[in-house]
Amino acid sequence: MKIKFLAVASLAALAAACASTPPEDNTPPPQTRVDGPTTPPRTTPENPGPTPGTEAHFVATAGDRVFYDLDQYSLRPEARETLRRQAEWLNAYPGTTILVAGNCDERGTREYNLALGARRANAARDYLVSLGVSPARISTVSYGKERPSCLQSNEACWAQNRNAITMIQGGSNS
Repeated sequence: MKIKFLAVASLAALAAACASTPPEDNTPPPQTRVDGPTTPPRTTPENPGPTPGTEAHFVATAGDRVFYDLDQYSLRPEARETLRRQAEWLNAYPGTTILVAGNCDERGTREYNLALGARRANAARDYLVSLGVSPARISTVSYGKERPSCLQSNEACWAQNRNAITMIQGGSNS
């Protein structure tokens, strides 16, 4: 009799646990990057945005990545615009150093993608230097296909992974 009672009590407790409603998650879903220009969010008095000089401010006002076509490292017009905003931000915060990481999609050999990623990072670096950013403030690295932003195997995802990402290394208020 005790075993039946314990079994029934256990089932009731299990059913009650499954029937309870979990607390509502009001956090916004993560934004998916798309291949193309990104417009930084506008700040208003109601929404002042991130603290100036921080990495979050850099990303919000300048954008942190540029995209490339398949097997290419030449800068598209929208990439030049993003890099122009990055240079403007970096020139406003001259103590900040950055790392530009070149990335590729999963297609191609590891060696080919490491070389292509290096060309992409250097193309972004060279354009920033042409806009007045000191080369001493910029490091580059190629991750090839080793650090994808998107893990699916389709053209939309591959387009997101063909990029150069600018990361704040030091000197900012981040």
